Amino acid sequence: VQLQACGGGFVQSGSSLRLSCQVSGSTFTNYAMGWFRKASGKAREIVAAVSHAGGIKHYADSVKGRFTISKDNTKNTVHLQMNSLKPEDTAVYYCAAVRTTFSGIYYASEGYDTWGQGTLVTVSS
Repeated sequence: VQLQACGGGFVQSGSSLRLSCQVSGSTFTNYAMGWFRKASGKAREIVAAVSHAGGIKHYADSVKGRFTISKDNTKNTVHLQMNSLKPEDTAVYYCAAVRTTFSGIYYASEGYDTWGQGTLVTVSS
């Protein structure tokens, strides 16, 4: 399976961006997905995750109410809608996938075995 992420960019504080990650090479409905980010000088952290069926979602406290993860099984794509962006959201964002029968969420990066190439989000103040 391969992941292709896109949608990053340079925006002003308060703006919105939509990241997308297309999955190819396997049955998308079998994959739980996650979005992680790594800011300069900081450790990689989970931003949001969704179960393979799409019905269970998790958000980091720092993005709750601003970000929305969605899984479109018809288009083999997972989206991360990011609203009310803040300078502290500046980071490289990565999508990740794990093929699973587990119905829940994978919270740790170690749970994922396939990663996209990353897309840079820069939010100016």
